[in-house]
Amino acid sequence: MRDFKWSDTEKKIARAAYDTALQKELAAIMARFKELANAANSPGDMWEIELYLQNARKSIDAKYVYRYSRLPVLLSQLVLENLIKREDLQKLAQDKLDAIDSILEINRNYLSADDE
Repeated sequence: MRDFKWSDTEKKIARAAYDTALQKELAAIMARFKELANAANSPGDMWEIELYLQNARKSIDAKYVYRYSRLPVLLSQLVLENLIKREDLQKLAQDKLDAIDSILEINRNYLSADDE
């Protein structure tokens, strides 16, 4: 990925989108955790919950790496997963938007090819 230069404004926009998506994912994990805890009936259920939380944490830690060199890829992924909207990124510079749109297009084409 290209080494983009990020202005202070762009850094704030990217951070806000990142934080929004992260909070949505954490809220979903918390909701699922509560469902699992409420449904737990045996000590074995606790370990299943623990495994769920371990896997969720690994997934979050692997996905949410805030590096400017990787932000276009991550932001594209977050748009594809409907965790943020493309419009949330509208005030980024055109070079970054072009990179994000290119990644989105590639992924959408790939996903649509899987449907066939």
